[in-house]
Amino acid sequence: QVQLVESGGGLVQAGGSLRLSCTSSGISLDYWTIGWFRQGPGKEREQVSCIMSSDAGTYYSDAVKGRFTTSRDANKHIVYLQMNNLKPEDTAIYYCSKGCGLHANYWGQGTQVTVSS
Repeated sequence: QVQLVESGGGLVQAGGSLRLSCTSSGISLDYWTIGWFRQGPGKEREQVSCIMSSDAGTYYSDAVKGRFTTSRDANKHIVYLQMNNLKPEDTAIYYCSKGCGLHANYWGQGTQVTVSS
C-alpha cells in the first residue's frame, strides 16, 4: 500500500522560504514521477511542480516558476519542494503525489503553508 507523507509546512511572512518534504512507505520515491499539488482556500487543487522518474526533467506551473524548486535526494528517499519568495497567494495545503497531472493516483494528507502579508 502506497502512503505518502508531507512535512515542512508552517507560517511564514511574505518573501520568506520553506522547504517541504515528501516521504513514503510502500514505494521508493527514487524511481517514480512525483508531483506537488496545492489547494488554496476556496480553490481547486492545482499542480505546482513535477519531477520525472530517473530525474528526466521537471515541470513548474507559471505561478511558481522561478521561485519553487523540486528535487530528489535518492540517498534519503525524499522529494523536496523548496519554496522561495513566498507570496500570500501561495497559502494552501500542499500535497505530494505519485504521478503527475491526470496520472497522479496517490496523495498524502498534505501540509499547511500559510504566508502572511
